[in-house]
Amino acid sequence: MPLIRTAVFAALAGLVLTTAAAPVQAQNRGAMRQACGPDVARLCPGVKPGGGRIVACFKEKAAELSPGCRTALQQAQAQR
Repeated sequence: MPLIRTAVFAALAGLVLTTAAAPVQAQNRGAMRQACGPDVARLCPGVKPGGGRIVACFKEKAAELSPGCRTALQQAQAQR
């Protein structure tokens, strides 16, 4: 499980730290929102976006992320 947590955290941190809004990155963000939005609602209710709070929540609950969210995170990281 620590490897999954590390991979998820690295992918999320990379997405959060990205400032350029290239079309591919915009597509990744859209796919991330679609795949991980339900996970945010389920695992991190009440967590306000920004400041790395969602990333921290996902890091804490990496083992509980849905397969679709995990896949979206991995694909986004692979495209970097």
